[in-house]
Amino acid sequence: MADLLVWQGDITTLSVDVIVNAANSSLLGGGGVDGAIHRAAGPQLLEECRRLNGCQTGEAKITPGYQLPARWVIHTVGPVWHGGGQQEAALLAHCYQNSLALADEVGAVTIAFPCISTGVYGFPKQQAAHIAVTTVRQVLENQATPEKVYFVCFGQEDTMIYQRLLQAG
Repeated sequence: MADLLVWQGDITTLSVDVIVNAANSSLLGGGGVDGAIHRAAGPQLLEECRRLNGCQTGEAKITPGYQLPARWVIHTVGPVWHGGGQQEAALLAHCYQNSLALADEVGAVTIAFPCISTGVYGFPKQQAAHIAVTTVRQVLENQATPEKVYFVCFGQEDTMIYQRLLQAG
């Protein structure tokens, strides 16, 4: 079973095989994590993303990391929260499933996920973290890589939520 870890800080500074970008459907950059990743990776990332023709909610696409310490960036589009009645939980789980499948395809040993959909998309943090941890555990029961998964939290509140979930087993 993979090691699941919580790390608080800037995901763009992590030296891992893959970082996951909480992207918008255009894949052309935005605010929050998405904007930070695009700024840190350099202009080649935007050029590459233009050729991908966007991405549907719950799906994932992969690009090189360019100027990032990470070798790859997996771009996934989380759902906007509309109260929970529009398949938001299933779509968020798909983000993690599809990202882990792509990471496995490129032989990634380490991957770092941000808190997908909990910023401007409004997904409740506790529920999103529970979906993240549960989905990653389920996928990695049947998949050998990645061997180390980081849940990267920018703020203390998210960090504490993930620490409690991982300690609870």
